[in-house]
Amino acid sequence: MAQQESDAIDQLFISIATDEPGCSCSFSKNGEVLFNKAYGLANMETKTPLQPSSVLDAGSVVKQFVAASTLLLVEQGQLSLHTDIHEYLPELPHYEHPVTLYHLLTHTSGIRDWTGIRMISAADEDALTMVLRQKSLNFAPGEQWSYSNSGYVLLKEIVARVTGLTFGEFASTYLFEPLGMKNTIYTQYPDKTSNLALAYEKGKSGWENAVLENNDRGGGGALMTTAPDLLLWTQALAQQKLGEFVTNNLLTPTRLNNGRELSYTKGLFVTSNELGKLIWHTGSAGGYKSLVGHLPAHGLSIAIMCNSGDQINRTALAGRIFRLFAEPQTQSYPPGKEDVMVPEDILNTRSGWYIHKKDKNLLQLTVNKNRLAIVGGPMLSAKSNTHFINTRRNIEFRSEDQFEIEFQPNGRFTLTSMEGQQEIYVPVEPYRPAIDELSRYEGRYESKDLKAVFHIKATEKQLVVYLEHAPMQRLPFSPVVKDMFVFRRMHIGWIRDDQGSIVALTYSNPVLKDVRFTRLNN
Repeated sequence: MAQQESDAIDQLFISIATDEPGCSCSFSKNGEVLFNKAYGLANMETKTPLQPSSVLDAGSVVKQFVAASTLLLVEQGQLSLHTDIHEYLPELPHYEHPVTLYHLLTHTSGIRDWTGIRMISAADEDALTMVLRQKSLNFAPGEQWSYSNSGYVLLKEIVARVTGLTFGEFASTYLFEPLGMKNTIYTQYPDKTSNLALAYEKGKSGWENAVLENNDRGGGGALMTTAPDLLLWTQALAQQKLGEFVTNNLLTPTRLNNGRELSYTKGLFVTSNELGKLIWHTGSAGGYKSLVGHLPAHGLSIAIMCNSGDQINRTALAGRIFRLFAEPQTQSYPPGKEDVMVPEDILNTRSGWYIHKKDKNLLQLTVNKNRLAIVGGPMLSAKSNTHFINTRRNIEFRSEDQFEIEFQPNGRFTLTSMEGQQEIYVPVEPYRPAIDELSRYEGRYESKDLKAVFHIKATEKQLVVYLEHAPMQRLPFSPVVKDMFVFRRMHIGWIRDDQGSIVALTYSNPVLKDVRFTRLNN
């Protein structure tokens, strides 16, 4: 690497002070390491500098190793991608639809994410215990994509049960050791790791320890590794060192039941930009933040591991470093028909809440920088005053659907998916219930799946939800339509009996769907 390019990378990390936590960065081309450097401290108490050999928690980067381990066992005939997972985990509750290893690997299982459960649960349990208790799915397997850490908790358990080894033992024997990843382990005791860099978050009073412990990490351990070792992993994938079956399966795009191809594969994202195809994944575990990426067309790989929380935008850094060494192959976004400029007064009439005519799901539109946008979703491109399209696929909103919206004169709109399926949304009239009506929702509601009790009280305009085990947490829900309330990206719907009395509620957030809470008599 030329000194000029090395200096350019140094400049990208210039904001990291020598007396603060920082990042380790390794970069290679065709397997040759061109850059290997660390910035900042590994331990603020001892003032130990961060080194390229410092070991950090890679967070969700572990998922590609879990996927590879699973696929090795599939290739050996010990597991089957399309067998119901109850064959391996018989104590799981019975679901209405079969869930397979393929669904777990591709985040299409519908199994509730344990991180969302833990936020609400009164029980201090490990992730596997929480997941095994969930009796319902968020959606029918294969119908949608929703990131679920729970699926990978189950996969690690399946690997351990089938092989008789812990997941860490299996990964060391069949992945880390054969690939020369000498500084990598998967362990339930990350604090005992040699050459460990601690993690920090910057709070109001300065840097604070941010190492996840015990059940905060799900109880399943952590991938402790270095940036140089992660480069060995990217090279192993590039050279198919794990074999054709495992490598091809790791990189094959996921397909939903309707045939839609997604950018997620198995433990990895495979996307494209102006530099070509990009294979990548990020990780987060408390103050540890990581990224590993590979540009096959250029033979370039990068690994960034930080112990400084969200102070460093590792994704943006990786992109800038790649662009120092790779020439664009295409334009960032192909030219197309320009958006129509819709008058602001017309856009404002589109803003507001809408309800799905059939399944009663809510959707909110807003105006952002003279463009129509979906709250919690994408900005929309206008092709006429009534016709809007989603040009940027986002896997976290409607599973990368490039949908279109067409407004009718009566204010309704039809949402047409990229496969041609049509849904009708109806505008919602403002709903402002009086205090006496709001008070009818008051009470205590329990979910046995989540091991949580909601205590709901009415104010003049809202309902306030308190977690009974943590009453200081106050969630103010505002009414949208009768029996439907929202707070940020959380929704509560109410269930009534034949006499119209409230008997239960359903709670939803981005990773939990329609979790039932039964009303208690006291």
